[in-house]
Amino acid sequence: MFIKKYIPSPVKVTLLRVYAQLKEATLDIFSLSQFTSSLYYCFFSRKFSREHQSVLKARVAYLKSQFNNNDSSVLLRRNIHRIEKGLIMQPAKAIFALSYITETINEYSKAVQNPHHDQQELLWAKEVLNLYYLSIDANLLPFKISTIFQQLNLEKEKVPQFKNVPYPFSDKVVSDVSYQQLITLCQQRRSVRWFKPKVVPRVLLEQAVEIATLAPSACNRQPFIFNIVDQQPLLAELACLPLGTEGFAHNIQCIVVVSGDLSYYPTERDRHLIYIDSALACMQFMLALETLELSSCVLNWPDIEAKEAKISQLLNLGDSIRPTMLIAVGYAQTDGKIPYSQKKSAKQLINYITP
Repeated sequence: MFIKKYIPSPVKVTLLRVYAQLKEATLDIFSLSQFTSSLYYCFFSRKFSREHQSVLKARVAYLKSQFNNNDSSVLLRRNIHRIEKGLIMQPAKAIFALSYITETINEYSKAVQNPHHDQQELLWAKEVLNLYYLSIDANLLPFKISTIFQQLNLEKEKVPQFKNVPYPFSDKVVSDVSYQQLITLCQQRRSVRWFKPKVVPRVLLEQAVEIATLAPSACNRQPFIFNIVDQQPLLAELACLPLGTEGFAHNIQCIVVVSGDLSYYPTERDRHLIYIDSALACMQFMLALETLELSSCVLNWPDIEAKEAKISQLLNLGDSIRPTMLIAVGYAQTDGKIPYSQKKSAKQLINYITP
């Protein structure tokens, strides 16, 4: 600080320019290959250190989760969904899923023995496995797998009883929501930062989360949790953590911290799915809030080590869990202003790819 104070301004400007040039040259060099990029983030920047550790911790947690008595099984959900996709193939296959059907049956058998396991998940798994056995050519199944099916008595179920299996597109639920009604709802949903001092009923939040659960999710794993904070003093402490809440944090009535669990995946390649899946669910959650006369605002949450550590401490999040989005929720002040926020047109965002 002493040297900085007495350096003439022209010299400061020159030094800053030289520093910027050196930094740019350094980045150019290290960005030449994946190997040199890894060296850069190993020796010159620790920006991804938390993600590296979280992913490895998640891999350990995934392996251990297969021995825990949880109310849901990531492996079972993934594999049953894989079987569902096999069942809808055209033309139908005489046999499929041989590489993971034993694993699936074993996981199902283990889940059935767990008194805490979600019964709806078990029913879905049972009916899909039933339909699988009835749909394939059982003669093509290895004897060992066929024997396991027979021991579970899965093949004795009758197709008309199935309610949780793939069905024709013509049988899907049809809403009466028009395009104009949908676009009006989306126009209605704006980022609100000024809320009435009114408690947000938890029952309404639960209803909105029910809508969020219907969002698409990779292999139907749904690797997210809606952590709801609506009590002081935790709410006040949490409201000051995201960037951009200065000036209105004091009137936030409820914050939903959506977190993604990396331990839902056995490998690094799927690490971004917690952000994709939770974002899909969050948009449906916020649109649902609008229908319940509640407003919302997504709070800026960049990957900053100190803030990540603080929120993990406040909410007691595990090592493999990352906060993916923070959403303020409440009843909007009728005289509170909202930004106009001009949006890009569809033409600006569409790029038609031609050969």
